[in-house]
Amino acid sequence: MFDSRTRPLGVCLVAAFMTGLDVSIVNVALPSIREGLHASAGGLQWTLSGYALSFGLLLVPSGRLGDARSRRAIFMSGVLLFTLSSATCGLAPSMAVLIASRLVQGMASGMLNPQVSGLIQQLYPAHERGRPFGALGATIGLSTAAGPLIGGAIVTAFGHEHGWRWVFLVNVPIGLVLLPLAWRLLPAPSRPRKRQESMDPVGVLLLGVGVAALLLPFIQQRQWPGGAKWLLIPAALLVLAGFVTWERFYRKEPLVDLALFGRRSYSLGSAIALFYFAGFTGIFFIFTLYLQSGLNYTPLLAGLSITPFALGSAASSAVGGRLVWRAGRRLVAAGLTTVLAGLSATMLATALVPGRGVGAATLLPLLVAGVGSGLVIAPNQAISLSEVPPEGGGSAAGVLQTAQRLGSAIGIAAAGSTFFASLAQGWATAFRHGMLVVLLFVAVALAAAVFDLSREYVTR
Repeated sequence: MFDSRTRPLGVCLVAAFMTGLDVSIVNVALPSIREGLHASAGGLQWTLSGYALSFGLLLVPSGRLGDARSRRAIFMSGVLLFTLSSATCGLAPSMAVLIASRLVQGMASGMLNPQVSGLIQQLYPAHERGRPFGALGATIGLSTAAGPLIGGAIVTAFGHEHGWRWVFLVNVPIGLVLLPLAWRLLPAPSRPRKRQESMDPVGVLLLGVGVAALLLPFIQQRQWPGGAKWLLIPAALLVLAGFVTWERFYRKEPLVDLALFGRRSYSLGSAIALFYFAGFTGIFFIFTLYLQSGLNYTPLLAGLSITPFALGSAASSAVGGRLVWRAGRRLVAAGLTTVLAGLSATMLATALVPGRGVGAATLLPLLVAGVGSGLVIAPNQAISLSEVPPEGGGSAAGVLQTAQRLGSAIGIAAAGSTFFASLAQGWATAFRHGMLVVLLFVAVALAAAVFDLSREYVTR
């Protein structure tokens, strides 16, 4: 049933789809970008990883800013910045301009996404959030999984030479429509601005440096030779330990309420998000490489081969949103088990049907995996944020989404490095080896969900 909250929710979901799409849509356009701008491998890597890096850096500070000031204002600023940066990406005359524009585009996404979760918590009471979070989960799953299909269709429609530009320019009309709708439909701040509220600049700096140092070696794994890059990880952990210490003793309102991690629903939900997104994102990276580079699929055909996952995820996310408050974490565990089954069957299908028939052979297994995925993302987010007060919803969602971005970077690096290390044994073998890494991440997420269920049983 439609009510006064449906239209603002629709505005939020369109923005979430637009930013989620740019996580994966660029993959199929990389060969066109390489040819059109004479890009190096490092430049192409930064086209993907620069977006992920700046996206992850802005999530928590912008979520906190939206909580403290105005979610609508930060949302609209993010839409405007995303629209402008999409235009400069599409019109970029060189790789330097494209990479810089992608960094700005990632920042805009980092501004937007925490506001979406925060606005859902503001618009809906806790017991009614299952459906809107289900819709958000469907949007995230569909946008990420459908990115290669939409990108392939755009490149095919506009030609190999200029098609990659329209992959970015398609965001411009969407952004221009979203801006006036956001101003008219999204709720204004419900409380007066507090002059004494501090944005915790030291906390912002420590968290930004820590997250950047943690992400960078994974993002630049193939472009940064040698082992020196891995020294950033212990350095990042030290900086993040300093951040935790600062937040614990900060006298004003901190950037992150560390008490949230004392709630099992939030701490385990964040762990599930991190490990599941490590697997979830890695699938599309190695499967697209296998189909396009190994089997010479066209961008459109490669995108069509991944579509069943998107369709299954979209369909089950809506169901998951309705069931989450009755089934709780059991629903997430069931979803993760289904994903493991579907991806295992996908691996088996590539062994039983080698060659160009792989796309057809994996349709049903990927559909099963997609159905499982839809029962994971939205329900896990709803459960994780269920005990968070609405006034802190943006920053809490920012932390949760930072875990997702960290997981995505780690998963792509781990699955990708395994894939490339196995190429001497053939493309199919490399894909299956990469899938083993994906399955391991999903299994760890399932273990966290089962642990949560066991603790819930003990405390009854």
